[in-house]
Amino acid sequence: MRGARKLGGATALAALLLTMSAGARAGDKGKDGGQEKCFNRIATFPVYLNTDESEATAAEIVAASEDGKTLIYTDSPGKRVGFVDICDPGCPKAYGTMDLDGEPTSVAVVDCYALVAVNTSENFVDTSGELVVIHIGKRDVVATIDLGGQPDCVAVSPDGCYAAVAIENERDEDVNDGEIPQYPAGYLAVIKLKGKPWKWEAKKVDLTGLADIAPQDPEPEYVSINECNVAVVTLQENNHIVLVDLACLKVVKHFPAGAVDLDDVDTVEDDKITLDGSLEDVNREPDAVKWIDKEHFLTANEGDYQGGSRGFTIFDKCGKVVYDSDNRYEHLAVRHGHYPESRSENKGTEPEGVEIADYGCGTYAFVGSERGNFVAVFKLGKKCSPEFGGFLPCTPAPEGLLAIPCRNLFVVSSEYDDVVEGEETGLRSTISIYRLEECGPDYPDVVSCDDDNGLPIPWGALSGLAADRCKSNIVYSVTDSYYSADPRILKIDASCHPAKIVKEIHVKDGNGDSPDYDLEGIVQREDGGFWLASEGNNSRKNLLVRVDKYGVVQEEVGLPSGLEANKTTNGFEGVALAYDCGDEVLYAAIQREWPKAGDPDGCIRIGEYRPDTGEWRFFYYPKSAPTSSNGGWVGLSEIVVVGKNKLAFIERDNQRGPDATLKWITECSIKGVTPVADGGTIPKLEKKVVCDVLPLLNSTHGWTQDKIEGLAVSCKGKAFLVTDNDGVDESTGETLFFDLGDYDDLCKGGCGKDKDNDSCDKDEKSGCDSKDDRDDDGEYGKKKDKTDNRD
Repeated sequence: MRGARKLGGATALAALLLTMSAGARAGDKGKDGGQEKCFNRIATFPVYLNTDESEATAAEIVAASEDGKTLIYTDSPGKRVGFVDICDPGCPKAYGTMDLDGEPTSVAVVDCYALVAVNTSENFVDTSGELVVIHIGKRDVVATIDLGGQPDCVAVSPDGCYAAVAIENERDEDVNDGEIPQYPAGYLAVIKLKGKPWKWEAKKVDLTGLADIAPQDPEPEYVSINECNVAVVTLQENNHIVLVDLACLKVVKHFPAGAVDLDDVDTVEDDKITLDGSLEDVNREPDAVKWIDKEHFLTANEGDYQGGSRGFTIFDKCGKVVYDSDNRYEHLAVRHGHYPESRSENKGTEPEGVEIADYGCGTYAFVGSERGNFVAVFKLGKKCSPEFGGFLPCTPAPEGLLAIPCRNLFVVSSEYDDVVEGEETGLRSTISIYRLEECGPDYPDVVSCDDDNGLPIPWGALSGLAADRCKSNIVYSVTDSYYSADPRILKIDASCHPAKIVKEIHVKDGNGDSPDYDLEGIVQREDGGFWLASEGNNSRKNLLVRVDKYGVVQEEVGLPSGLEANKTTNGFEGVALAYDCGDEVLYAAIQREWPKAGDPDGCIRIGEYRPDTGEWRFFYYPKSAPTSSNGGWVGLSEIVVVGKNKLAFIERDNQRGPDATLKWITECSIKGVTPVADGGTIPKLEKKVVCDVLPLLNSTHGWTQDKIEGLAVSCKGKAFLVTDNDGVDESTGETLFFDLGDYDDLCKGGCGKDKDNDSCDKDEKSGCDSKDDRDDDGEYGKKKDKTDNRD
């Protein structure tokens, strides 16, 4: 295990930061002043710990032993099942694997046995499969049952009397443009679990002739069984649902899943999230399905062929729609910064997995987003009406959702693995574990309010942070090149948890067009306007951009032409502002060395720009070498003025997960150090490490984030920190936002966090309609002490 996470010993601040994190990310209070129950993540287990880090792995579907202390997951690329010991769910342990003679597609548990559906097909035409029965404790295969075709999902009845397997015999997407029908036809295999497993046998229930789209090719996808031993089966590509009585092996009901019209959704992949699109008559094409009770079931409408309605639906057993989420699931993703814009022309968030469970305090529904990397939690009230109850982050492609009510646990298996994808993104397949607790939610840290049209303000890829000059709990962030078609400034109310994005300011040029900026830094000016830092690349210049408080560009400032000509793609990453006798002085951080410009190894340029003279001069920042055993690079992500002649920086490596080792806030004094123009002998600053942020990132119990991108210190000295989620593309999608307390206390090795900081009300819109939050009115331009300005 490379670069293993160590929560202690990194700096003297580690323990203090871990203690403080509960206050920095405090939960919501219930109406009676107490805490409402919610699910919080307590552990993330990389499944390569069960094998070898260099191997491709996956955790697709997950089940648990009857005592809830052992997890069993399917690992299709490894042709094996894996086991995880969760006797201590906060500290899961590798528990070994078992090789199989094919690709496992699903797993369920009955008594002491794991029932593993295994695809042994030679191709899409010559299909075969088997149900492998494994004794969980002994790790022995006690029976192998021929299924006759390629299995997808296996389910066990609540009374343990039946198993049902959806035999999909899936289509070949490279044949006939992936359209159905493609043969052989699938069916439902039913096994009566009576006697010893080696006496069990599968019986076939024919599902042909039912659907309208391709009646001879049903393509069953998912199955769930209710307390009456009636199985509900989704025929995803056929947009059809079938009910089967397992006792008599007969179809007792079937009906189309129907279609929906969607408004106010993003339907164009254009590097911005715009909720102005519509989709008409979209087939639901449900994937996962789960019974709520004997009368109702819930489907996740992922789509796989011609549809996918981007949400979930509750049906009764007669096919009547009791509830449909419409665009609400998509809007939840947008509001929480987890919307995958790169999937807008396809199926959006792609809700795929579902789970239903009663935890004693009520029935919960869980709906997992394959592309948004989250699970939305809903509490089901009377008449199965869902009430939003939580937003759980996870690693990419959550596939298996598992409730363990007897231990107040919930588990998510995520199948994305960068070894499988062939690129080193630093993301691996994991199992995430959550616990139902009597406290507020740890996540999200940031949500958005509604815009003037009543739609959630879109956001993601927060790449810089700046404090408001007058209001101590207002900060501003910018969106980076992931949303290059619509660069924006976002106003954030950080007075409670989660912080609220209360306003968006679109950056426009004098013609009202969106300029080609990669915004990486921001600082507020005394008149309420801003200086922004835009990072250059092969075709884009590094720029400092002055905008007014409405986001209209007033001025662009480039680097000296000779220096710009020798840049790399690792350019401006932050901008800070100080004053010298009333004149603005800007400081710009470059991410890494520019060797072609003559920068020595380990020396990063910090530019000083004086608008009154138009002069650029430079310091060198002493960068540390990478410390991760996985290598990578180290660079700067932010720069902040933190007092007279003092600059603070974010210095970090580009590693994530267990490989992350260097995430620092550092400080340099520029007192007595004279910067020089390009071409001269550039002086080198001295730095000290103010805070090791890694323990705080690790305390979220998730996949450790690589991009701590924004640091701000308020007019009253409070420090805030934010991470960049890369627009949910090849990332977990999580955005972490921390109130670090008093900056000066951090410098002293302490924490000045106000532990009594109240949380906002649980309602999604609460705290979002304050006139003070929405207006630009502020007493900017008042004369202030120019000797100790903070960004």
